Amino acid sequence: MTDGGEGAFARATGRSAESEDGGADKPNYRRYQYELIAPHCGPSMLEVGAGLGEFASQFTDRRRLVVSDVDPDAVEVMKERFAAHPNVQALQFDLGGGASLDDPVDTVVAMNVLEHFEDDAAILTLLSRSVRPGGTIVLWVPAYMALYGDFDRRVGHYRRYTPATLREAAQRAGLGVEVSRPVNLLGGVAWWAAVRLGGAGTPKSGVVGVYDRVIVPVTKVLDRVLPIPFGQSVLGVLRVPQDGSGHARRD
Repeated sequence: MTDGGEGAFARATGRSAESEDGGADKPNYRRYQYELIAPHCGPSMLEVGAGLGEFASQFTDRRRLVVSDVDPDAVEVMKERFAAHPNVQALQFDLGGGASLDDPVDTVVAMNVLEHFEDDAAILTLLSRSVRPGGTIVLWVPAYMALYGDFDRRVGHYRRYTPATLREAAQRAGLGVEVSRPVNLLGGVAWWAAVRLGGAGTPKSGVVGVYDRVIVPVTKVLDRVLPIPFGQSVLGVLRVPQDGSGHARRD
């Protein structure tokens, strides 16, 4: 998310915090993301840019879960969503304004956040301040500039990443790189066909629903059995150094 104030969630996602479901529901896709990300998360966790809290709702078993967004409307939705969970705190968190936690966590998760900032290495450095030494920053970012289109421009994406460019940003921030790889091969092909080839400004909700029911289960199998050379997104797992020095390595 790129700035404070009302409507930041909608501008950054193309969705509305006021709508009943915030957009097309994607339960299979959220579970797919969770299965890739959860193994890299510690017992205390912060999600930045958490929106309405759909993804974070899968982590309520954590000892401590902080869910945050720059948009106060989204934060209010999350306060209601997690009201029954005393281990969950919802707060307004302006990453672009330099926000960081006073009490660091084991893991910071940022789903489709980094691409909203021009100086991504500076944002990674800032995120590391909310992570204890030796902890992780887990990133999910849009992949490959060949897929950059009207939707990216409309929601304020500065770029789409490759594993190499994400690794390079992490290294500039002094972070270790444990994972940097493409994910969601079929999603990348579908995105190219729907948004680039088809010229659509945004994926249609009906198409998203079919994708979630039919394509995501196949994608999960492919991710397990094949080396994925391309995808809709890049998964990054970065390590905050124990001693303040970054020694990045290739996965």
